[in-house]
Amino acid sequence: MIRVLIVDDHALLRAGLRSRLEREPGIAVVGEAETAERAVILARKLQPDLILLDLLLPRKNGYDVLPELAEVAPDARVLVVSSQAAPSSVRRALSAGAAGYLPKRSSDCELVSAIRVVADGSGYVEPDLGAKLVTPGCPPALEPLSERERDIIQLLALGYTNQEIGKKLFISVRTVDTHRAHIMRKLQLDTRAELVMFALANGVIGPSAA
Repeated sequence: MIRVLIVDDHALLRAGLRSRLEREPGIAVVGEAETAERAVILARKLQPDLILLDLLLPRKNGYDVLPELAEVAPDARVLVVSSQAAPSSVRRALSAGAAGYLPKRSSDCELVSAIRVVADGSGYVEPDLGAKLVTPGCPPALEPLSERERDIIQLLALGYTNQEIGKKLFISVRTVDTHRAHIMRKLQLDTRAELVMFALANGVIGPSAA
């Protein structure tokens, strides 16, 4: 069961999200918060598996509360659901600790899919928005990687699953798994979160797309 905490200052939106998610097998909404401060209190108390976080909150915004949420609920994964759709907003949220980013214009089906992906330990960025983060060229830090591995690290950093990468690159899931293992070993990375941060720091996704 994926236990979800909803953080948004609009009561109607919270109610809509709760109604939709409670119809989904394997997902349970355990709490709602209208402010960043309340989110920290509930995250500490409830220890949810996943936090749906709006960025535009009163007094303290979502960017600033992300480190606090990580401190009080270290096992919780944060999926930002925001009206902010600029690449700079995505980079800032991911850098602050978010595991995924979804615009509020997304469909409810994509929301459910993103929740499952993020709760399972992967990163997720809505594909159209993620494409805007891609920058050309090969930074020096990527030189140990083959051309195929560079393609795969870019897609991994954008939140694509191994299955989706396989379909996109016309290779098997097992081949993707092998490339992914080589990438993590060559770059001395241990987790998907570290891979996303590496991608941001080395221009695999980021700043010239702003």
